[in-house]
Amino acid sequence: MANQPERWTEATVYPDMWADPDQDPRNSEGVSPDGELATLQDYMQHYRLTILMKCEGLNAEQLARRSVPPSTMSLLGLLRHLVEVERDWHNWIGDGEPLPKLYGRRDADFDDVVAEQSMVDAAYADLSREQAATDAALAAHPDLGERVGAEQIAVRELMVHRIEEYARHCGHADLLRECIDGRIGQ
Repeated sequence: MANQPERWTEATVYPDMWADPDQDPRNSEGVSPDGELATLQDYMQHYRLTILMKCEGLNAEQLARRSVPPSTMSLLGLLRHLVEVERDWHNWIGDGEPLPKLYGRRDADFDDVVAEQSMVDAAYADLSREQAATDAALAAHPDLGERVGAEQIAVRELMVHRIEEYARHCGHADLLRECIDGRIGQ
């Protein structure tokens, strides 16, 4: 374990946090939102910001660094994976012909990662675009009990599934980031 970086944080108030509360973009002023839909959207935004925070300040090589062999998981792979799952959710909402996988074959989102800035830039742009497309598609269905798409999945189930997916991958990102430079925190 001599190659492992020493643990560190930028937080000064609470040493186990990623950032001090007054510097954390996930912290908002006031009370939490009212209503189920607003609460689900708030949690979704929180996890989206968290995954981006776990990637900030790293170069292409660090973002593409694999975790533990034989896994092909990397922070860049996680970003690309979330692009694909956003696209899948958008497909579940609609009744039309599904959009194809953006990165091709299954697991290409992880397996085909290379340490190139152009791939990093594309992943961030793809993620932003696919998140906006899914959000726009869901905005047309504010009734959480409404069933959508060919499989007639409840909007509530889609929302909760999205939160679960991001939360799980934020946990992966915690471990990946700590292995890269020792940075820890919520």
